[in-house]
Amino acid sequence: MTSDHLISGRFAVVGNPIQHSLSPVIHSAFAQQSGRQIDYRAELVGLDTFETWVTTFFQQGGRGLNVTLPFKTRAYALADEVSDRARAAGAANFLAQNAAGQMIADNTDGKGMVADMTDNAGWSLNGARVLVLGAGGAVKGVIPSLLQAAPECIVVANRTSARAEALAAEWIDQSTPVSGGSYDLALAMPWDVIVNGTSTGLSNEMPGLPAGVILADDCYCYDMAYGKGPTPFMSWGADQGATAVRDGLGMLVEQAAESFCLWLGDYPETQPVMSALREHSQAAR
Repeated sequence: MTSDHLISGRFAVVGNPIQHSLSPVIHSAFAQQSGRQIDYRAELVGLDTFETWVTTFFQQGGRGLNVTLPFKTRAYALADEVSDRARAAGAANFLAQNAAGQMIADNTDGKGMVADMTDNAGWSLNGARVLVLGAGGAVKGVIPSLLQAAPECIVVANRTSARAEALAAEWIDQSTPVSGGSYDLALAMPWDVIVNGTSTGLSNEMPGLPAGVILADDCYCYDMAYGKGPTPFMSWGADQGATAVRDGLGMLVEQAAESFCLWLGDYPETQPVMSALREHSQAAR
């Protein structure tokens, strides 16, 4: 492939740690769909140097960044302009520079997750009773998109009750009720959708749910984490009789597709990329 097919500018995903990121593989696959190449790298950035590193990246001709843990709130604070999605989340996983040289921030996580649930998995969120586990930045980033899907209610349950209550209070004016509290809230009603937004899946652990959680007849369980096999939460959901369980690999690919489109103007096909990643993961087991 000649250099004429190389997309102009540099792109990267930044985080700490970052070595296991699939983003370079994903964006390379997106570019190849239209016969192009992309200079997209995973960059380990020091905890004390994030702002300086990002500023220098754009000053030296960088075109776009994805941002992962632990820098999403700092990316939001660094930007000159923020999208409504980023403002609602108070965090950004996407950075770019406009024609005036201003840094703009967006958050594609929520759209990525909901697209994976509804478009890829065929789940319906409309009128659903949704239980979300965790009250950190990952959960805050997806609640706006969950609300747009018109569920009956969203309940945020967390190990620390006060944190979940504070998070839910940010959406007190929504027509869809959002409430928060301890994991005991998981016993409040049967659930149509349960989302694990904690980091337990990354450490092969299960959220501290009490016994007796009731899943509705057509309940779906979604773990925002992903790995080489089912997470403990996914296994729990299957054991409880969930209609389907799903990990967050599709969310990763869909949020990346949204970023790719924001930078370059065309929306890539996500299904072939997801299929290839899952085949590779299964082969590596």
